[in-house]
Amino acid sequence: MRKNTMSLPQQLREESDFDQLPHNIPITATIADIEEVKGFIDYFRFIIEVKTKGGSKYLIYRRYQEFFNLHQILEGKYSPEDPDRPGPNTCNLPSIPGKIFMGNKQEIAESRIPELNTYMKRLLGLPTWLLLDDNLRMFFYQSDQDSQHHPRALRRLRPRTRKVKTVKSPKTDLFSSPRAEAMFDFRGNSKAELNLKRGEVIFLLRRVNADWLEGMANNQTGIFPESFVKIIKPLPESDSESEGGGHPYSCLRCFLLTPSGVDTRDVCVQEDLSIQPTHKDLLAHMRDVFKIDDIALNYRDPEGDLIRILDDDDIQLMITESQGQCSKVKRPVNQFPWELHVTLTSDFSVYNVEA
Repeated sequence: MRKNTMSLPQQLREESDFDQLPHNIPITATIADIEEVKGFIDYFRFIIEVKTKGGSKYLIYRRYQEFFNLHQILEGKYSPEDPDRPGPNTCNLPSIPGKIFMGNKQEIAESRIPELNTYMKRLLGLPTWLLLDDNLRMFFYQSDQDSQHHPRALRRLRPRTRKVKTVKSPKTDLFSSPRAEAMFDFRGNSKAELNLKRGEVIFLLRRVNADWLEGMANNQTGIFPESFVKIIKPLPESDSESEGGGHPYSCLRCFLLTPSGVDTRDVCVQEDLSIQPTHKDLLAHMRDVFKIDDIALNYRDPEGDLIRILDDDDIQLMITESQGQCSKVKRPVNQFPWELHVTLTSDFSVYNVEA
């Protein structure tokens, strides 16, 4: 005889009382990144940020196979097609992306992110009684192995706004200021992001979005993912900002120079005009804009010659030289003072090589 364990879930379903759920019940989950795991069989797993009813957030690491196994179990227990289950104890489960047996593993993992995000959103939006299922709770539970894993940069949670403030040290009592402790090392992708070392204290300045904060440590100001820190004293509610931050778009003028002609683009970005991007970020962005991989970045010097950009020092030189020419060129207030000239990597005909 099958034991009836549905009395409490049935009660919750009938009352639709979300308040009866425990505070540690997961209510949202978002894939923040993927990472490769090397071993006898190499595979990619998803880094997932889970938020609970009580407001806590943590990271878990799951393979697609674990998603698939969970879905199979839930289907067997609650699918309406199961003749052994009466109607009140069933529900329509969301569909899960199917297995893929051929192709590049990283590309497959990347392509699954939107579908799995939708799957988790619909799964956690099912009737409250199903959220109490042990298999579902264990899937979203942060195990000891999850908590000890060093998180990555969580690129999919990065805020679109990366404006950095210039802020002096708090003049009030430091121990009364909003602050957090770094639980992991974090190395930012640009000067807008604050490098952290495990154990150091960060003074909090504002919330950038639901997942990123702005703060100050070692006289440096920048943004960082909240998942990398433990909040000691939270920011006041009035200091929190909604995602997007309300900052206006900045405009970057760029040119693609090819033997067939010049393609001029004005690219809208949300970075502040004063931010110095990295060579890596700019190159990736231009590849995405022009849909060409084999490209090089360039700028024009004061004499009008094209100079190839090879690293971050060249970026700094480009910005410095453009600032000296600001008075000669009239630009919109939201346009960067420097311009990018994109060429094919193998095309050296665009450079002035005369002695």
